[in-house]
Amino acid sequence: MDNLNDLKAIWHSAKTDSLPTSVEMEQIIKKFRNQKLRNKWLTIVVSCLISVLMIVVLFIVPFKLLVTYLGGGLIATSSVLLAATNIKSLKRFYQLDDYSNLDFLAFIEQTRQNQIFYYKKTMVIIMLLCSVGLLLYLYELTYQHLFWFISTYAAILVYLLIMWFIVRPRSFKKGTEKLNATRQRLEKISNQLK
Repeated sequence: MDNLNDLKAIWHSAKTDSLPTSVEMEQIIKKFRNQKLRNKWLTIVVSCLISVLMIVVLFIVPFKLLVTYLGGGLIATSSVLLAATNIKSLKRFYQLDDYSNLDFLAFIEQTRQNQIFYYKKTMVIIMLLCSVGLLLYLYELTYQHLFWFISTYAAILVYLLIMWFIVRPRSFKKGTEKLNATRQRLEKISNQLK
């Protein structure tokens, strides 16, 4: 009988004030899902528009140098790759509706692994294609005027360096921190429910 009384005492003394209700948990998952879906769809639409715009410009404007077409093609290719990677991950987020807490934790962990792979591999390829494409695309527009050539390429190089070494790491760190905070909160809840 003491075990039963001890169990009742533990049951009644458990502090659940910091735990969200099941409705709040559903809202957290739904908010996470909707935010990621919105960002992915926005990325897909914008990258497809950039790709189509670049292809249209390459067909309409009569450029003299092959370098310009090559640069435009690289920019369009990087946009298509960005859209394709986001389309590929849409399915996971659409299936997120019916997840339990433990399934959602596994989903967050898989998202974290995908994020690391994207940062180390996919983003590097896409940014490299886009950077080289931009440098090649602007060559024909500036090579005849030394001042414009130097100032344009200096500005582009500063921009690319900022994107590669400041914006890219910060965005990865920010995304990782958000995922880790969500994962830690869910793990805390799961551990208290055990």
